Amino acid sequence: MSDSPLRPSSLINTVYGAFLRRLGGWISIADLITLMGELDVDGPAVRSAISRLKKRGVLEPERRGATGYRLSPAAHPVFDEGDRRIFASLEPADLADGWAMAVFSVPESERSHRYQLRTRLTWLGFGNIAPGVWLAPGRLLDDARAMLERLGLGDYVHLFAAAEYAAFSDLPDTVSSWWDFPAIQTQYAAFTDAYAPVAAHLAAGPDPDPAQAFRHYVPLLTQWRRLPYLDPGLPSELLPADWNAVAARQVFQQLHSVLLEPSLRHVRDVTGLAAPA
Repeated sequence: MSDSPLRPSSLINTVYGAFLRRLGGWISIADLITLMGELDVDGPAVRSAISRLKKRGVLEPERRGATGYRLSPAAHPVFDEGDRRIFASLEPADLADGWAMAVFSVPESERSHRYQLRTRLTWLGFGNIAPGVWLAPGRLLDDARAMLERLGLGDYVHLFAAAEYAAFSDLPDTVSSWWDFPAIQTQYAAFTDAYAPVAAHLAAGPDPDPAQAFRHYVPLLTQWRRLPYLDPGLPSELLPADWNAVAARQVFQQLHSVLLEPSLRHVRDVTGLAAPA
């Protein structure tokens, strides 16, 4: 695991996103406390994190013979978008696919929306190429449109699909000023340092039992799912020669393929939940 502690709310988000969505989207608070205890998160911390997630509209209370929480309807598209980014965008974009461009202008009286736009576009992987002008690989266009619609920010933004960069500078040199490559590589290095030894250990031994897989997988996915949002997934032609995302992706893919299914079995065993018919 990473040396920096992972927040209980982030771990709970991972449990819901990776497992509970497959099992109906609900869990009793008692079972959630049991699962989180295996990740060294105590009951009071779980309840505090649940309270924050409820205030943010991620979870809703629901009693099904026991007190529990389910994913709110509004949270489902956010998790679906996360799946596309975390799992479907592991490979770099193709330069031939073009670009998505967002241009916005927000009145000073509504500058909170300007901050929200900057934050959300950055989180999606857009780079800032000029005041109010943001760029990302073309495959992020649909996610950008969905995000703007969901947050009610579409009135401030014009989205464009651009085919190619035409002039006047060397594009690989230029994009390095639009995205913070050193910061992204630092995060990838931290992930690889933390989990490459885990991958090597598991590869050398028998398959992990379900409980052990769960204890590895939830922190792994919690740390990993930040990275595809920091990394826009630029075409390989535009990346530094020493770009270290490739090694990190290989570690993640190896562990994901080994740990996901036994982790899901463990959650089913603890909760008694089954996938909806």
